[in-house]
Amino acid sequence: LNQLKKLKILIAEDDDISAFLIEKSIKIFSREILKASSGYNAVELCKTNPDIDLILMDIKMPNINGFEATALIRQFNKDVIIIAQTAFALFGDEERAIAVGCNDYIAKPIDMNLLMAKIKKHFKQ
Repeated sequence: LNQLKKLKILIAEDDDISAFLIEKSIKIFSREILKASSGYNAVELCKTNPDIDLILMDIKMPNINGFEATALIRQFNKDVIIIAQTAFALFGDEERAIAVGCNDYIAKPIDMNLLMAKIKKHFKQ
């Protein structure tokens, strides 16, 4: 893990317990963690924090879902790494997530070892 730079991470997740568990597991390689409980908040936080390195994007959120939020973020930020996460791993979700601009995809309940591997894959220096 020491080869990973400290990341600024946005957790876009409307479930407090899920957000807490994710935050606990990613804390070791983050320099700052922001949280959004809706797609709209996620998009706004990305606009005001162009230095975010990673977004963990829940697909099922109020007002603007994760697919829509990702598409909006991609209009002004092509570089941020976005990993979609969903409890409703429906057939085609992964393809749809990649199609709207996510870099990766993980199903819930999140396997933290798999999440770490995906993050390392995108941020190896």
